[in-house]
Amino acid sequence: MATPTRQQILEWAKGYVELWNSGQKDAWVANWKKIAPGGFKMLDPVGTPPKSDFVGCCVKPFDLFQPMTQFYVDPSTMFVCANEIAWVMANTFTKDGQSVVMKSIEVYRFGDDGSVEIRTHYDVPENADPVAGELFESYLPGHD
Repeated sequence: MATPTRQQILEWAKGYVELWNSGQKDAWVANWKKIAPGGFKMLDPVGTPPKSDFVGCCVKPFDLFQPMTQFYVDPSTMFVCANEIAWVMANTFTKDGQSVVMKSIEVYRFGDDGSVEIRTHYDVPENADPVAGELFESYLPGHD
């Protein structure tokens, strides 16, 4: 597989947000498999143990986060350089009618072997956070 083109990366990015926000799990998974059918490595966030399988990097997070999380990427924060895309993601978490927006810096590097390396940067909410704490305790058990 060749390294994805700029246009392929931008198409994937559009689908990443739109398909997530509309809850289209099968289409969201297909969007991922189209651009990165090879190996996965994800540091989410950087400083936590890496995840390295498609289910752990894409499917399980969708099942856990999507029902209460919406994504927004301001186009002015999106940069495509060669085989990488980076953006600032506004993640809106909603629970029991209360919402909180947490921003993350996310970098995706696509390999010519169909692989992807994902590196995210954000402050993990405290377990006591009434909106996102329980969610992140499930995602990152025992995090600091």
